[in-house]
Amino acid sequence: MSLKQLIQKCKSGDIASQSEIYHLFAGKLFAICLKYSKTQQEAEDNLQEAFITIFNKIDQFKFKGSFEGWMKRIVINTALQTYRQKKVLNLVEENYPDEVEVDIDENYITLDYLLKIIQELPERYRMVFNLYVLDGYSHKEIANLLHVAEGTSKSNLSRARLILKDKIELSQQQKNAGLF
Repeated sequence: MSLKQLIQKCKSGDIASQSEIYHLFAGKLFAICLKYSKTQQEAEDNLQEAFITIFNKIDQFKFKGSFEGWMKRIVINTALQTYRQKKVLNLVEENYPDEVEVDIDENYITLDYLLKIIQELPERYRMVFNLYVLDGYSHKEIANLLHVAEGTSKSNLSRARLILKDKIELSQQQKNAGLF
């Protein structure tokens, strides 16, 4: 059965088609949830909430553009909604350089390690970093999504990059010194 046929059946409430769409896309969408969630449990909750929204709003998908892209947007918005509902202290706007350069020796830094240290960033920094660097949102869009000033988005991104740079450099120094 084609994706278009599955979507049409979902629009008429077919549970088997919903299950098939879930199994087709859950892995990719869960990876997105992990980027925006503090824990695996929170990511699982966000994925479930996103799929509820996807199936409740599937009538709004008009076959213009990618279905996966449409679902990705819902997943990101679900994770951001979870984030906004938490009582988070607003960070003081700080000024940092726009670009932070990091020399990475690929022999020492693995993708798993990079994802781990991104996950360890303070929540606001992680959100901005993921939206800007990994998903291509502009600072203006991020400011609207997170209800912050555009300058705050820029400074949060710079701070996230500095933290990541420091952790990567420390890791490389430790490995060069034979500490692991």
